[in-house]
Amino acid sequence: MMPSQLFYLSYLLCLCLGILSVVFVSYWNYKWRGGFAWDGSAMQFNWHPVLMVTGLVVLYGNAAVVYRVPLTWRQSKQPWKLLHAGLLFLAFVLSVLGLCAVFDYHNAGSTPNLYSLHSWLGICTTALFTAQWVLGLAAFLLPWSPLAFRKLLKPIHVWMGSVIFFLAIASCISGINEKLFFALKGNTNQTQPYSKLPPEAVFANSLGIMIVAFGLVVYKILSNPDWQRPDLVSEVDSFRPLLQEES
Repeated sequence: MMPSQLFYLSYLLCLCLGILSVVFVSYWNYKWRGGFAWDGSAMQFNWHPVLMVTGLVVLYGNAAVVYRVPLTWRQSKQPWKLLHAGLLFLAFVLSVLGLCAVFDYHNAGSTPNLYSLHSWLGICTTALFTAQWVLGLAAFLLPWSPLAFRKLLKPIHVWMGSVIFFLAIASCISGINEKLFFALKGNTNQTQPYSKLPPEAVFANSLGIMIVAFGLVVYKILSNPDWQRPDLVSEVDSFRPLLQEES
């Protein structure tokens, strides 16, 4: 099988797993957790996992692999820079809304914030993501950054992107598990305990496995040297900021 054919099979799998992850997390919170609202109730909290999985995992992962699509290699890199930045900005907006949903819910019920391992991972991931996006915007999209700075930052930017992506997956997995422990307590809230593996637990655990599988496919795409975008332009042009006019 040709490398490009194998890429597109992997990319199709990536897209399918991403879409299914969003569908699963939405259905879980609709069917078993009561649906969605924005009123400080538990239904507002339900937006948190949906927005975080959609933004910090699915959109972020797709933004990471957009440069690997072979059909784009002989085209200008500038539109794909803009798409990469746009997908990440949308992921950032969704993650901020997801944090607002959980903080508002906690504050409305006088629940402490940021005490669990999941919350520590999540807030660190979001903070690193924010810093990464701002630095990427300044270095690679705006015209005033020096070429030497962009060359220095690029490998750090790529490495940090992978770190943030896997931190996001760890945050989602720990969040799913934490929610199931809190929600499935047995006789105290008319549910079967988590240890009995009721249908909700099976479904949410499957969501976690799907998120991990999505992450592994993204990692496979990013780590395969045959799928890296070749340098078809000069070194200066390859580091040209998006908004800098050509001379």
